[in-house]
Amino acid sequence: MADIVILGAGLGGLPMAFEAREQMRKTDTITVISDSATFHFTPSNPWVAVGWRDAEQIKIELAPLLKKRGIGFIHSAASKVHPDRNEVALSNGESVRYDYLIIATGPKLDFDAIEGLGPHGGHTQSVCHVNHAETAHEDWQRLLADPGPVIVGAVQGASCFGPAYEHVFTLETDLRRKKIRDQVPMTFVTSEPYIGHLGLDGVGDTKGLLEHELRQRSIKFITSARITRVEAGLMHVEEVGRKGEVVETHALPFKHSMVLPAFKGVDAVFGVEGLVNEKGFVLVDRHQQNPNWPNIFSVGVCVAIPPIASYPVPVGVPKTGFMIESMVRAAAQNIRALIDGRPMKHESTWNAVCIADFGDGGVAFVAMPQIPPRNVNWALEGRWVHMAKAAFEGYFMGKMRRGVSEPFYERMMLDMLGITKVRDSKS
Repeated sequence: MADIVILGAGLGGLPMAFEAREQMRKTDTITVISDSATFHFTPSNPWVAVGWRDAEQIKIELAPLLKKRGIGFIHSAASKVHPDRNEVALSNGESVRYDYLIIATGPKLDFDAIEGLGPHGGHTQSVCHVNHAETAHEDWQRLLADPGPVIVGAVQGASCFGPAYEHVFTLETDLRRKKIRDQVPMTFVTSEPYIGHLGLDGVGDTKGLLEHELRQRSIKFITSARITRVEAGLMHVEEVGRKGEVVETHALPFKHSMVLPAFKGVDAVFGVEGLVNEKGFVLVDRHQQNPNWPNIFSVGVCVAIPPIASYPVPVGVPKTGFMIESMVRAAAQNIRALIDGRPMKHESTWNAVCIADFGDGGVAFVAMPQIPPRNVNWALEGRWVHMAKAAFEGYFMGKMRRGVSEPFYERMMLDMLGITKVRDSKS
């Protein structure tokens, strides 16, 4: 019997639990540790922030769901991972032993890196967590009652740009529907070297598609932007040139602002030698295995991936939903191989299939693999994308409620399209 512990129950952790239950032996125990009692569908947070979704619509209670699938659940924050003891210390004073550990915590949001950033004592909103999205919605309601400038974007070092684009376009759509768009100047501020970079050097023509969308909607934008501090109603931004020089400074007024922060590793793993890098992200190979602690694996946003290039303003690499599912599949199959005494042979492909909703349209792209150079590289836009994201939300929530990582028909469809989650290490 093997004791398998999964740290985290988000977009990586919950599918990991279901995949592990499917892949492992009946005698193997699987336990999920999470500081949240609920799973929530993070991609819908921009809809919560604008009031198009209620937070409860995108939440699932974890305890009864996991119990139904024969998976243990501990509702507690982890205080520290101790690889040398094969233990996870919990904030409630207890500890959990493991034979195999999968770290799927997601990131810590580094609001403290910039003065005045964030919803906790700062002056900007966030859509990184459903609770933040609810707070952003309250702030949005105040903006609608008293219209004024809006700023949306992502800070230096950020690695998740898609939600910022979704949020600014969704807000713009909501303003037009309420007939007050003309009263709200909008600015998009991003650390990306160009619009549509996305931390990936673009996918297909995301540069042209997203820049066109911003211009079409009269949204001003600043790229290679470094936010230096935020005051109540005023954001200070440096626009940086190719050689790192400050080419222009901006003092931008706002009545509502949502800015995505940079990420770092959570406290439970931060500083654990051999497990994480200097920012606290978990070190893994293509098997999702830590090179120094072979019984520790990791999936999701907490995984360390180096930037694809060096820029004057730092830009990280996103971990998209399908890419995370790829990590989950590889990790589960490789752990089962180790349990059986077989060599690991499954690598995550890190392919990306993304849907970015703009409220009344959107952009979808496929990048295989996500990080260039690629075998497949295209992006399309249209009104159908908005409907596709709504359909995917319902589909994903449905399979989580059923306790299934990937139904057979989903696997068949992806195979037909040539979009795979894992590949043989020999290939």
